[in-house]
Amino acid sequence: MSEMANTDAEGIDGVRMTWNVWPRTKVEASKCVIPLAACISPIRSHPDIPTLPYAPLRCKTCSAALNPFARVDFTAKIWICPFCYQRNHFPPHYAAISETNLPGELYPQYTTLQYALPTDSSAPQSLPSPVFLFVLDTCMIEEEMGYVKSALKRAIGLLPDNALVGFVSYGTQVQVHELGFSDLSKVYVFRGSKEISKEHVLEQLGLGNLGRRPGPIGGGGYQLKGVQNGLPNAGVTRFLLPASDCEYTLNTLLDELQTDQWPVPQGSRASRCTGVALSVAAGLLGACVPGTGARIVALVGGPCTEGPGAIVSKDLSDPVRSHKDLDKDAAPYFKKAIKFYENLAKQLVSQGHVLDLFASALDQVGVAEMKVAIERTGGLVVLAESFGHSVFKDSFKRVFEEGEQSLGLCFNGTLEINCSKDIKIQGIIGPCTSLEKKGPAVADTAIGEGNTTAWKMCGLDKSTCLTVFFDLSSSDHSNTPGTVNPQLYLQFLTSFQNPEGQMMLRVTTITRQWIDSSVSSEELVQGFDQETAAVVMARKTSLKMESEESFDATRWLDRGLIRLCSKFGDYRKDDPSSFTLNPSFSLFPQFMFNLRRSQFVQVFNNSPDETAYFRMLLNRENISNAAVMIQPSLISYSFNSLPQPALLDVASIAADRILLLDSYFSIVIFHGMTIAQWRNMGYQNQPEHQAFAQLLQAPQDDTQLIVRDRFPVPRLVVCDQHGSQARFLLAKLNPSATYNNAHEMAAGSDVIFTDDVSLQVFFEHLQRLAVQS
Repeated sequence: MSEMANTDAEGIDGVRMTWNVWPRTKVEASKCVIPLAACISPIRSHPDIPTLPYAPLRCKTCSAALNPFARVDFTAKIWICPFCYQRNHFPPHYAAISETNLPGELYPQYTTLQYALPTDSSAPQSLPSPVFLFVLDTCMIEEEMGYVKSALKRAIGLLPDNALVGFVSYGTQVQVHELGFSDLSKVYVFRGSKEISKEHVLEQLGLGNLGRRPGPIGGGGYQLKGVQNGLPNAGVTRFLLPASDCEYTLNTLLDELQTDQWPVPQGSRASRCTGVALSVAAGLLGACVPGTGARIVALVGGPCTEGPGAIVSKDLSDPVRSHKDLDKDAAPYFKKAIKFYENLAKQLVSQGHVLDLFASALDQVGVAEMKVAIERTGGLVVLAESFGHSVFKDSFKRVFEEGEQSLGLCFNGTLEINCSKDIKIQGIIGPCTSLEKKGPAVADTAIGEGNTTAWKMCGLDKSTCLTVFFDLSSSDHSNTPGTVNPQLYLQFLTSFQNPEGQMMLRVTTITRQWIDSSVSSEELVQGFDQETAAVVMARKTSLKMESEESFDATRWLDRGLIRLCSKFGDYRKDDPSSFTLNPSFSLFPQFMFNLRRSQFVQVFNNSPDETAYFRMLLNRENISNAAVMIQPSLISYSFNSLPQPALLDVASIAADRILLLDSYFSIVIFHGMTIAQWRNMGYQNQPEHQAFAQLLQAPQDDTQLIVRDRFPVPRLVVCDQHGSQARFLLAKLNPSATYNNAHEMAAGSDVIFTDDVSLQVFFEHLQRLAVQS
């Protein structure tokens, strides 16, 4: 465990902050350039987090949960809330507490703990089953259809026996399969060309009277009685069956299922009604299992061309929209499709349900339009080139696997945040939806999902990470924050339904120090987390690029970096050679250099779907994963040394080296020229060259370790120096050697044909601009 502890930057709390000490005033905070933000992994597993079998005590004024930072008077049995200073009495069942007999929530080391909330005891088997509704696109070629069927069969075999399963297939029309009628296959068909209201879906499926049930839906994870427990309603048993009961029926159905038979004229795209299929699926779940954990798992093989949510016409001569079209407002379907998916997102969030998307196609399928529904419901997204590709197959399997490999999918989460007076919450970037819960802690400006102190997370898992942006209130009174209490407090309360159906509440309370940065910025500098800061800037930049017209990301990042270096660098005015950066900041310019060149900022050469996909993953992964997306890691393998990190620079390429590049979405194993020649001659198969065989194997073994913990599974590229696939490595390296200075190069190394500036030039410009008076 001790080695783990060193590498585990998030600790027991799963929280990393851009600044670990906070300036006292709004003005000082704005001078810090990098926003005050916390990246939290609300349900990350950790061996030291205890689970208590009761509900927490809450403050009667601000409803914060009792925590180790509360002041306790053991004789009077009173605790004082660190957030609002309210005095609260302990209830009678805490009568035995004393300095030596503390309840779990007051132990100083348990700044994070879980409560298993008591379930409704009136219904003995009231733990709800997770629900998976598969929605399968049938407009694809036989071969792809074969891949997708075998993946589905494998998934159904992996599901827990009590999980409920439903199945919808679609092409030109939508077919809802009634699995409960096993004598012969019974299907309800919907037209794909026009929008279908929720009421109409229910009428058609014979669920009309179920849809209008009184009672709250999805607010705080309420279970609607009599829906999925005790005696389930008729709709559930017709369309959603336990996996163990319908595995045979489903396998038979998949064997008989054909690709969409609707004729496609020459020069046309297949008519595919993805939008209608998803709204029918949402309507079905809303009628059968509102307010409980359910996922729509959509498997899509091409663009929607029919009905609401269409992204392109059926005419093949019309290309699918590109970034250029979006900039010029020349994408006629885009805004309408976004509006449609925003409404679908609202419906799913109110029901507490998740939309997962597995898209496999050589062209775009509309991820950019669906992004809003996937992100607001906390869904998973995987983009691959084919359903036969390991990126899809292995990722899809991971969703349903148990044990070490499992993603730990949880449902129906809500997150609430309490903070010390004078701290305001601007909003969250990440997979959640604002619940519009107003309060004194809501800031005037919103970033991402804002204007609230509570958020809904219909789907969340072990790796889900959210970025919370804070602001300070601009009170000019003498009570600047921290004059009374030098500590600030933040509390994150996440309630969720775990994979077994049990309602849990995770409470994390953290404290940081206020400092007067106008006097000295030394402590501020020591508390800067450059990796977190780089990821927060990347997330904020991506959001601005999507929401602000004509936003120039590169200029905005550069100006911020120059301001940061001017404030925190050491230098003599107007003397660039005197410039030095404290080690707490020294990696940050390099992160910004790579961010400017990354797929998050440079949309050229990527489709809107790919950009949306990359940004969704950037917004939901933890800091160390997101940092690798921005600045890939490079490891070098050679005969004369152990594997070691190499500079992300073209100078790291050598004829007798193997390089392993991990850029999160893809992993590249790159063989130098000499290594590749020896391998092609088969030296590794000769007993006297065992060392060479081991050298070839080492990067493969390390790749397996990386792939094991990653979702989606990255694309693996194995290539040789000067080979066509080498571009996957070259595109990510710092071009310190280009065709302009090729004559200075050592033999066996490589050059990059580009006019991009190198890190060296970038840094020289930065120094010059940072020291300007």
